[in-house]
Amino acid sequence: MTVTLDDIRKAEARIAGHVRQTPLLQDAVLSARLGQAVVLKQEYRQTTGAFKLRGATNALLSLPPDARARGVITASTGNHGRALAHAARAEGIRAVICLSRLVPGNKVQAIQALGAEVRIIGQSQDDAMAEVARAVQAEGLTEIAPFDDAAVIAGQGTLALELLAQRPDLATLLVPLSGGGLAAGVAVAAKALRPDIRVIGISMQQGAAMAASLAAGHPVEVAELPSLADSLGGGIGLHNRLTFALCRRLLDSVILLSEPEIAAAMRHIHATTGDWVEGAAAVGVAALLAGHLPAPDGPVAALLTGANVSPETTARVLAGELV
Repeated sequence: MTVTLDDIRKAEARIAGHVRQTPLLQDAVLSARLGQAVVLKQEYRQTTGAFKLRGATNALLSLPPDARARGVITASTGNHGRALAHAARAEGIRAVICLSRLVPGNKVQAIQALGAEVRIIGQSQDDAMAEVARAVQAEGLTEIAPFDDAAVIAGQGTLALELLAQRPDLATLLVPLSGGGLAAGVAVAAKALRPDIRVIGISMQQGAAMAASLAAGHPVEVAELPSLADSLGGGIGLHNRLTFALCRRLLDSVILLSEPEIAAAMRHIHATTGDWVEGAAAVGVAALLAGHLPAPDGPVAALLTGANVSPETTARVLAGELV
């Protein structure tokens, strides 16, 4: 099983009218510093405040009627759960969202406000995923995985189709890297359209499961630790079916960031756009600001993937506190 450009084009048609086309903004400061155009894909302006709506919507709309009737369940670090809750409410489908205690309260409340049932389970996404497996067997719910699912990956890949339609000359894409649903989908679409394009996965130094798995050559478990990039936390699953293989084959490199580098990027993005994004969304800009990216040979896009950040976190980052 894999995901193809044709799958992503079908997803694009399926979710049309359910998701927004998000804007692209040139970053004048970074463009001047790098000597190449640097553009920011403002995907945080998506309906639910994050890119996850693409994959969740495509997966939900792909389900047969009997699976919809049973209701859907997922584990999430927040944004996928909110996206699935939104998509399920629009279709009149029951949704159960399993979260660990590390998920910020503002994300929990946003999911509950959409009418989904929230279950707080354990101290990691792996714990929440164990509850999903139990509920699928015991309650008959239909699982929509947060990343390791062909329909979810295809939905996330529509972001690359949209981005390259807006800016066909891009040479490098900087993609937040967690379970790999976004990175895999973007890489499949981008490299099918532009084989020479570079796709670089960006994550945090603390608890980056996909990065550790790629380094090991197989899926591994890592301790899930608090981070400004909390949306990038969680394991990829020791029996990962899709995203590990796609990321290993298609990502050109992986960059890991410190917490101060992520915080600096959040402040830079706020100064540039007037908006606060999550630490997970700021990692591409962080890599550029910290000088981690090899000299680009053409325009660069950083995907700003979510803005569901708590007011407490933004206040501390703005004040320069070490979070």
